[in-house]
Amino acid sequence: MDRPWLKALRNIAIIALVALGVTVLPGGDNAAEAVLAALTLTFAIAIGLTLHVLYRRSDLTLATLSDSRRGVLFAAVAAIVLMFVAADEMLESGLGALAWIAVLVAAGMTIYTIWREAHSY
Repeated sequence: MDRPWLKALRNIAIIALVALGVTVLPGGDNAAEAVLAALTLTFAIAIGLTLHVLYRRSDLTLATLSDSRRGVLFAAVAAIVLMFVAADEMLESGLGALAWIAVLVAAGMTIYTIWREAHSY
């Protein structure tokens, strides 16, 4: 008989044991930082590969854009990358957080506008 609540309880116990190990064991904080860095790097690689596949799939669409539109599109993508790289510093203050959100929204709207124009007849 399958008991989903038993599996959930087991998973919660495993997470609690890992959290206890990170809190109590010497060097647990360093291990947690290493695991977080590895997960962040894996996530960044996955995003990069996804963007590469999207770029290869949209090669003809990008080739049909005018040079100025293509430049604006790549500048918007570069702005998004720059915001994620600078997130730690920019999110430390209220004004920096507002600027960070404003740049991300503006870049996203720019990408959407160019995409919409490229797919309209």
